[in-house]
Amino acid sequence: MKKVALFVPFLFLFTGCKEPLRESSNELTPLGLPDRLTLSQDEADRLVQLPLACIDTEYPNKLNQVIGNDDYLKSPDELHPAFYGCFDWHSAVHGHWSLVRMVKMFPEMKEANKMIEGLKKHLTKENIQGEILYFQDELSQGFERMYGWAWLLKLAGELHTWDHPEAQLMEENMAPLTNIIVDRCVTFLPKLHYPIRVGTHTNTAFAMCMIYDYAEKTNNISLKKIVSDRARHFYIDDTNCPLEWEPSGYDFLSPCLEEVNIMRRVLSKDAFATWLDKFLPKLSDSSFTLSPGIVADRNDGHLVHLDGLNFSRAWCLYGIAASSPDKYGHLIAIGNEHIKHSLPNLVGDSYEGGHWLASFALLSLSEE
Repeated sequence: MKKVALFVPFLFLFTGCKEPLRESSNELTPLGLPDRLTLSQDEADRLVQLPLACIDTEYPNKLNQVIGNDDYLKSPDELHPAFYGCFDWHSAVHGHWSLVRMVKMFPEMKEANKMIEGLKKHLTKENIQGEILYFQDELSQGFERMYGWAWLLKLAGELHTWDHPEAQLMEENMAPLTNIIVDRCVTFLPKLHYPIRVGTHTNTAFAMCMIYDYAEKTNNISLKKIVSDRARHFYIDDTNCPLEWEPSGYDFLSPCLEEVNIMRRVLSKDAFATWLDKFLPKLSDSSFTLSPGIVADRNDGHLVHLDGLNFSRAWCLYGIAASSPDKYGHLIAIGNEHIKHSLPNLVGDSYEGGHWLASFALLSLSEE
């Protein structure tokens, strides 16, 4: 068994850095709007310390395991030889995605070699086979449905579009597990008659966004069609989403905005514009406001979810603004405000947030 890695907060990461983020330019856009915040290399060098630390941090660990008998009682690294760190399986997966994403964006970053070696160490054929054995167990058929599935496909899609010499091998190593997850999505989504409209892991729209993006990157036409068809089935007739009811106390996703995010993908530009006018008509008002979520105790693993909400909201708001800058460009400033509210709290904080929030920050700062 591996030795337990100790998580040490990186207190220095946001000190002495007056401009941790950057905007695409120093001027307003032609429409007089601010640019969205993006990730600088200096900030990436700081942010990457979180996933670098946690992918090898085996304990504490939340296994979410159904136990059939005494033989199921094994350590995290025995059960999940590739994704045993970062407190739980899905956080380990998106911790690996974070490493791939950042080293793709900034190949010259200080920790690039360490990041690549960490990925190679975990994403071996043998380790992935161990993950497959877990997923094939009859008691694990619903394991990580659909949140963890979606992050696994997000990682696979990121490897697929990376031109590093090691990327193809890691993608090939992961392929048997990736295929299992694709098959489970294809089987499960048509059986899900009603979407799950919550602000936490089981939110259907959030998972479908990532599954759709994977299908698009890998040209998986059948998977893309299934997601598109199910999104229309779930959401096409929705109107007047009660955004004022959000957030709930433990949310790290916005049910309303995540629904917009998937419909933005599956509808044509004109159809999406018509749908959004009915679903969230208030968004087009230039005086629209949305306050960031407030975390009262960052040592509480559930309350700290609201930092994640601020990042995922920004991801959605940026996407809406890009769909029609003249109509929704004012949402960029709201997204920027959400990121600025939570980013300084990421590092030097408790492991309750540190094991996963870097991925959500990266999602908001680096996604198209």
